[in-house]
Amino acid sequence: MIRFAIYLALATVPATNATAQVRAAAPSPMVQHQHISIRDEGGTGPVVILIPGLASPRAVYDGIVPTLRKTHHVLTVEVNGFGGSDPGANLKPGLLDGIVADIAAHLADRGIDAPAIAGHSMGGLVAMMLAVRHPGRVGRVMIIDALPFIGTLFDPAATASNVAPRAAQMRNGIAAKHGATRDAPAVTTDPGGIWSNTAAGRIQVANWSERADQRVVAQAMYEDLTTDLRADLPKIAVRPFHVLYATGAGPQAKAVWERDYAGSGATLVPVADSWHFIMLDQPAAFERAMVHFLAAR
Repeated sequence: MIRFAIYLALATVPATNATAQVRAAAPSPMVQHQHISIRDEGGTGPVVILIPGLASPRAVYDGIVPTLRKTHHVLTVEVNGFGGSDPGANLKPGLLDGIVADIAAHLADRGIDAPAIAGHSMGGLVAMMLAVRHPGRVGRVMIIDALPFIGTLFDPAATASNVAPRAAQMRNGIAAKHGATRDAPAVTTDPGGIWSNTAAGRIQVANWSERADQRVVAQAMYEDLTTDLRADLPKIAVRPFHVLYATGAGPQAKAVWERDYAGSGATLVPVADSWHFIMLDQPAAFERAMVHFLAAR
């Protein structure tokens, strides 16, 4: 099993807050793009788009979707190659750029104006990239336990260039394991780790990880580790811009998030008694934070 612990060990015109509505219905509940698929989860009202993180399927948001459907039209993203799907165009460099381009094209093609974008982990990085590159397409942004540059988790002085050699080694090692996990039996015992604070959560995350195409995980991880958006944070002019982060690591978590989002204008929202998968560890707090974010002015 590819352990997520490896990951952590390394580890632009202002948009308006116009209400996002779907002008034209999607031809089917699932729309397939080169790098992602987007599923229409239903609901009416403003559009909210949910983007999962590294190796995670759209199912990571299953707990929150029913609540959001009461007031919003919900779209969920899944990266091709995660969740057991075909990798599509995700076996070559430019994976993150492709995800951003696919989401932007989907919004334009379907006349979706200024939706709310929420992204977890790598999905949070994608959400920020989307807000920086397509500011007129984004209405509000919530980042869920993601930093603008993950390299600072192991070295505050890290840069994308000095992280790249180690990230490349990791990418190659993970990609070489392709095929070893897809046919492995489901994980039923606690694998340990720090991705969730419950055994059930850690088992769930491990199974999601093993179902993912490890070649796509490898490339996505490499690009995540070598993408530094810190200098671009001031370009995210949309409001609200909320950053939800877990405090399970202790008091240092607050210092890290305040340091890396300094000057961004983001509202930082700590979640106690949680590790990385906040939606699994503290579903009620996650729901409150999401509802507050979507209602904020």
